[in-house]
Amino acid sequence: MVGSDGRGLRPQPKVSEKLLPLPPSRQTLTDSVYEAVQELVMDQHIEAGARVNIDLVARQLNVSPTPVREALARLEMDGLVVKEPLRGYSVTPMLDAKSFSDLYDVRRLLEPFAARRAAERSDEKVLRALDHELDEMRRMVGTSGGATGSTYHDYREFALQDARFHEAIAGTSGNSLLSDTLRRLRSHLRLYRLYHRYYTMDIGTATVLEHEKILASIRGRDGDGAEAAMLDHINHSRDRSEGARVRIRSSESD
Repeated sequence: MVGSDGRGLRPQPKVSEKLLPLPPSRQTLTDSVYEAVQELVMDQHIEAGARVNIDLVARQLNVSPTPVREALARLEMDGLVVKEPLRGYSVTPMLDAKSFSDLYDVRRLLEPFAARRAAERSDEKVLRALDHELDEMRRMVGTSGGATGSTYHDYREFALQDARFHEAIAGTSGNSLLSDTLRRLRSHLRLYRLYHRYYTMDIGTATVLEHEKILASIRGRDGDGAEAAMLDHINHSRDRSEGARVRIRSSESD
């Protein structure tokens, strides 16, 4: 090959497109930033009630402010941040004792009803989803080695499996408002539990056993049993969450 100046040009090597990595998709970036900002909130790198500095978070994550804003909009839907005029986003304040009690009162009203509806409908797709989440929770409890979930990274997988189990039951009720309400409640509850270093292997084991009873009643189309099993689970969950709070307060006063 001869160039315009008469000298020979070396042929350019061909680059196989198969060797080139695909650029990250917009969805992948958005989801990654969402998870990262969620972790900042859940582990209280941004404290409850504090304003979120979008530019600072973007610099910390080495991204532009746009995906951070998108992440905050999603977290607002989860109930973990609130947006106020002229102030921007701030982290939802930590539940106080009354709010904690109110949250469980609402769970007692809604979730047993959702479990009854799930048993009445006995949707095979939902049953498969519940089986899957329960299997994953069993696996995690079996391999956790007794470690506590002192950070969101430690606790996240168990919390997500637990949430998906409850959301699958709520979803089969056919009532989207019920599902949205419970999802927001669980976001507050996860933040509360992380603050009080809630998760232990014993708690994980107890949760799995209670979920097994709920699922058995749903699979057996036993509406009364599903309702009772869910109410029992929520009452025990409340006692465990309150116990974690008491332990933290005792350790702080020592």
